[in-house]
Amino acid sequence: MNPTTAMARPRFRQHSPAAPWLFLLPFLAVFATFTLYTLVDSVRLSLRQTVGTGVDVYVGWRNFAEILHDQVFWASMRRTAYFALMSLLVQLPVALGLALLVHQKRLFGQAFFRTAFFVPVLIGAAFIGASFKRIFGLQDGVLNDCLGWLGISAIDWLRDPDVVMNTLVLIGVWMFSGFNMIYFLAGLQGIPTELYEAATIDGANRWQRFRHVTMPGIWPIAAFLMTASMIGSFGLFDLPWVLTDRGGPGRASTTVMVYLYERGFLVGDLGYAAAMGWVVTIILLVAALVQLKASRAWKD
Repeated sequence: MNPTTAMARPRFRQHSPAAPWLFLLPFLAVFATFTLYTLVDSVRLSLRQTVGTGVDVYVGWRNFAEILHDQVFWASMRRTAYFALMSLLVQLPVALGLALLVHQKRLFGQAFFRTAFFVPVLIGAAFIGASFKRIFGLQDGVLNDCLGWLGISAIDWLRDPDVVMNTLVLIGVWMFSGFNMIYFLAGLQGIPTELYEAATIDGANRWQRFRHVTMPGIWPIAAFLMTASMIGSFGLFDLPWVLTDRGGPGRASTTVMVYLYERGFLVGDLGYAAAMGWVVTIILLVAALVQLKASRAWKD
């Protein structure tokens, strides 16, 4: 090797201070275009009233004032909050139970069950909604046929206002429990086996090991999933739109995202829809902060 070349090579290894920014430039360009710009423009849009492409009038804070008195909006918020609450009370415990099951080393077909429980989240919500119509139908539904064999009267799962939200909750449990199971499973695998062995030596039974070893070990993941499930639940749109024919019967399954879509794209008032979006965002932000503080307090 030429000594002169070997000595000169380090010069080409010197990086310009602008080099990291050049690598970040594609990401920054996409972020600024599709995230930052849309957020700023949604604030501008929330202060205007639009009707299709023909009317675009500045109305200030009037959209937000109308939302405060919009009974349909707050009713849809209550229904969505109910779905979110059931996600916390039903979906996450089911996910934890599945994780505990597939974490057992003696379980035959462990890999199969892990995959089978996870697969539903990979299926599109619109396709699931169309498929579950065949299951929950009143006259030709598979579930009502099974109930008939047991001597139980048919239930109108999709058209009874008192039942339809619970139907959405059941489908949500089926769809997302496997996804949350993966997070819990990762937490369980991260708990040292020595802790269980020490607890067993100290005379702890199965419940005590779960309470004092398993739960503290997976609590950070559980706190994350509680927040993520709550936020995700408020984005519920596909299922009620497809499964219950745009949030029916009446408005019994109209979630806040369904109502937002109606006002923004069917009515054409994108300004009012943008204002609704920001109201939901602020409510979710406050709820998430409260939930995180409560989770930390419980852990302490």
